[in-house]
Amino acid sequence: MKIANIVPGFGGTFYCGNCLRDSGFVKSLKAAGHAAFTLPVYLPLSAKDCPADEEIPVFYGAVNIYLKQNFKLFRKMPAWLEKVFNSAPILKYAAKKAGSTRASGLEEMTISMLLGRDGNQKDELNELIQYLKHHEKPDVVHLSNALLLGMAGQIREELGIPVVSSLQDEDVWVDAMDESYREKLWALMSEKVADVNAFVAVSGYFADVMKQKMNIPESKLHVVRIGVEPGKYKVNNPALSPPVIGFLSRMNHENGFEIVVDAFIKLKSDSRFKDARLKLSGGMTSDDKPFINRQIKKLQKINFIKDVEFIQDFAGEALNGFFAGLSVLTVPVRKGEAFGLYQIEAMASGIPVIQPALGAFPEVVEVTGGGVVYFPNTPDALAAKLEEVLLQPEKLKQMSLSGRQAICEKFNNEVLTGNMVKIYEKVIAGMASKLLIS
Repeated sequence: MKIANIVPGFGGTFYCGNCLRDSGFVKSLKAAGHAAFTLPVYLPLSAKDCPADEEIPVFYGAVNIYLKQNFKLFRKMPAWLEKVFNSAPILKYAAKKAGSTRASGLEEMTISMLLGRDGNQKDELNELIQYLKHHEKPDVVHLSNALLLGMAGQIREELGIPVVSSLQDEDVWVDAMDESYREKLWALMSEKVADVNAFVAVSGYFADVMKQKMNIPESKLHVVRIGVEPGKYKVNNPALSPPVIGFLSRMNHENGFEIVVDAFIKLKSDSRFKDARLKLSGGMTSDDKPFINRQIKKLQKINFIKDVEFIQDFAGEALNGFFAGLSVLTVPVRKGEAFGLYQIEAMASGIPVIQPALGAFPEVVEVTGGGVVYFPNTPDALAAKLEEVLLQPEKLKQMSLSGRQAICEKFNNEVLTGNMVKIYEKVIAGMASKLLIS
């Protein structure tokens, strides 16, 4: 089966669970013998893999669509100028800018993208369609998220193939926008449901959220959780001497970075945990630097900074180095999220998680047995739960074993990819039968 995965690039400056999910899934499809390939939109998948030639284009180049959306003059720009703005050096520069990952201010752009052929990016959509027709015509197209639904109708109509869309954290993007746009965006996304053959949510929790927000019929809604390749991860015993708390995500306010820092300060102020350490990774954008500097100054003021380690590299083998020596991992996202890849990466490494009882976190913890949850999502509550877990070494060890076992059995990419392929086969067969009837 040939599968085209259309995914937003992000530049690679921070840990992006959605992006890593997409990358891992395509690799798993290839390992299973399918002709899967990725088509990035907006930005390259990382700052290191900007296209060097026309063989691996970035569609809907971020600079071009921004200019066309905001300045009518650029909607008629010559092809040579579009090529310049979509070149590797320009995209590399854009990938490093914080605004490329910031929802606020992109309301009109998001609406235009959802309008598809009726939006300001119709030329980019036609370019993508032509590429799929003449270079890589697939059996099915898989959209990384529902914010790309503006592409679905024309892909399905012109190529005669089904379109599947993942559902993960679209609400985070929409809810970060100006309130006056939110209702319009959800209504527009709901309209586009008819253009999609199947939706695949990453958790039962998020399937329920998006079913309500987008009026998705039960017949189109599926749940396939995120998986990893267990063999990639070195298995650790949770460290206790000294206790080491880990954080792995983009280091910003929304992901609860300040909650972790304040909980660490409170825990370390207890004489029983005076040797505790904090290990931080996940990267940042330029938007995040002032916020992170405030946290560093806070730690410096009480002389705790010497027990804090910032890990710059969080890709590939470096991730095994990050997990080595941890006691637990916590990423206290303030509003929760649809899944949280870092949880299963930690469990695959033998490291239990401590997460707020928000979003899909309780679901993942319950299914795996690889961690605990706490409430409310405050530094005091997190510090109390850290203390409770760190004082129970046998429980910590059991969570380590349970989590790793669950990853191997239930969150294994091989198993989950098989589930996704069954959905592809179903929608392909369904579309073929409709064509025969017509």
